[in-house]
Amino acid sequence: MKIAILGTKGIPATWGGIERHVEELASRFVRMGHDVTVYCRPYYTTSSDEFYNGIRIRKLPTIKLKNYDAITHTFLATLHLLNKDYDIVHYHAIGPAGLSIIPRLLGKKTVATVHGLDWQREKWGRRARTYLKLSERAVVWFPHATIAVSRFLKDYLEKKYKRPVNYIPSAVSDPVVLKPSAIRSYGLEGGDYILFVARLVPEKGCHFLIDAFKQLKTDKKLVVAGGSSHSDRYVNELRETANDRVVFTGYVYGDELHELYSNAYCYVQPSTIEGMPITLLEAVAYGRCVVASDIPPNLEVVKDTGVIFESKNVEDLRGALQSVIDNPDLAAELGRKTQAMGLAEYSYDSIAVKTAMLYAAVAAGRVGLIEEIDPVMSLAPKRGVG
Repeated sequence: MKIAILGTKGIPATWGGIERHVEELASRFVRMGHDVTVYCRPYYTTSSDEFYNGIRIRKLPTIKLKNYDAITHTFLATLHLLNKDYDIVHYHAIGPAGLSIIPRLLGKKTVATVHGLDWQREKWGRRARTYLKLSERAVVWFPHATIAVSRFLKDYLEKKYKRPVNYIPSAVSDPVVLKPSAIRSYGLEGGDYILFVARLVPEKGCHFLIDAFKQLKTDKKLVVAGGSSHSDRYVNELRETANDRVVFTGYVYGDELHELYSNAYCYVQPSTIEGMPITLLEAVAYGRCVVASDIPPNLEVVKDTGVIFESKNVEDLRGALQSVIDNPDLAAELGRKTQAMGLAEYSYDSIAVKTAMLYAAVAAGRVGLIEEIDPVMSLAPKRGVG
């Protein structure tokens, strides 16, 4: 099959959970024998290479402003693909997927993945929220098949719009465990810091974490690994309120990120909004003890193997962190349990197979629900199609 993927910033992935999700799946589709194109934004994908890991990179311009970046790039990508012979056009995220009606009206088979309820994010103004709410409805009506990355999102969309939605979760790669090396430049030795990894936007809850951390009785540091996402004012406020034990690394990836996960004492996920948090899945894969807010997507990942606190409650978060710091044996045991559970359920190989099966069914005009697909149907590419 010929597959086009759009709505993402691009590949190879550096920062951004959706970008990692797309890269991992697209690489596996190529290994299955499919022809895959990912539409990329030039500020994110700076390489001039036409292919990456067998995936065709198609860079198109964008307006790099908060309200226009994703939608302008996706619109141009949509126009570009209309005269191409793609068997599947796959939109990622609610905002970009609002445009999926265009290729569908022109006879192309479309799929969309919902990674979160984007209209809830605090960075959006009234007009952007209105568009995203309309796109939320569109994402279950326009594509031939809709995917939700968490059971929470699937249940929410099906209940609200009375339309079938597939559950195919986000996933995590096997951990790359590394000893401290690059992270020593931040004054870190291993086991001496609490880790937070995310874009620095209000819904990730880093301000709650910093407030709680400053009240802890500990000599451990807090590592904040992430940077601005059209949120410079918020990032400046975080830096102003933090004390000298808070280490801001900016965006990290590759071996440096592997080192941070490998050597953290525990991982904290204080989000107020999530779809399926990939950074949380990564912490689980590394066997870190997880301290997470009690929102449904977090609970879906950690189940009963993490330490849970009430979302937005700084005192409850402080207490949860203090209990983990004061009980290292408990922290280690919870990390082991979380890792065993997570690696069994969230596998890129598994979700790539499920997604490819859904593609094949949609391309053949059969069904739009993974549950209705014959599990033994061939995943081989359709030769001569398109």
